[in-house]
Amino acid sequence: MSDTKVATRYAKALIDLANENNALEAIMNDMVLLDRVIDENPELEAIMNNPIVSLDKKVGILNAVFAGNVNAVTSSYFKVLVNKGRSDVLYSTAKEFIRQYQVQKGIVKAEVTSATALTEEARTTFKAIVKKELGAEEVLLNEKVDDKLIGGFILKVGDRQFDASMSGSLSKLRKEFAGK
Repeated sequence: MSDTKVATRYAKALIDLANENNALEAIMNDMVLLDRVIDENPELEAIMNNPIVSLDKKVGILNAVFAGNVNAVTSSYFKVLVNKGRSDVLYSTAKEFIRQYQVQKGIVKAEVTSATALTEEARTTFKAIVKKELGAEEVLLNEKVDDKLIGGFILKVGDRQFDASMSGSLSKLRKEFAGK
């Protein structure tokens, strides 16, 4: 079974367990913490992926790093995952948990790339459009500035993209003229 499927199943099981224990928000915060710690310390992921490192040592490392900072359910989850020999999917399971949590809560991620920084009004408008079009409860807007766009914006939501940039329009024109 692929690591993606394994991570998806473990994340789903953890979400179910979190809901049963009324600890969904706490465990979400724990998964965000785990994701951030591994991003900032890739050595931790390397240790979890290393089959030479003993299971006890891996559990000890996770306890040392996260003890007192995570929910008891999360701590137990770490132990179960490691003891089943699946510490290699710890990071991907955290990412998948976050994704499933966002789906459950109606949270949508969108990315806007514009030639200049967005105004508060533009930011609010983008969020409102994405909420309306996708029926989202909340929109997490990631903003990027790319002066190569000349003007306009590119809006990405999931695998969809709307290009309303000047450079995109010019590129389309070039293609049209080249094709005729």
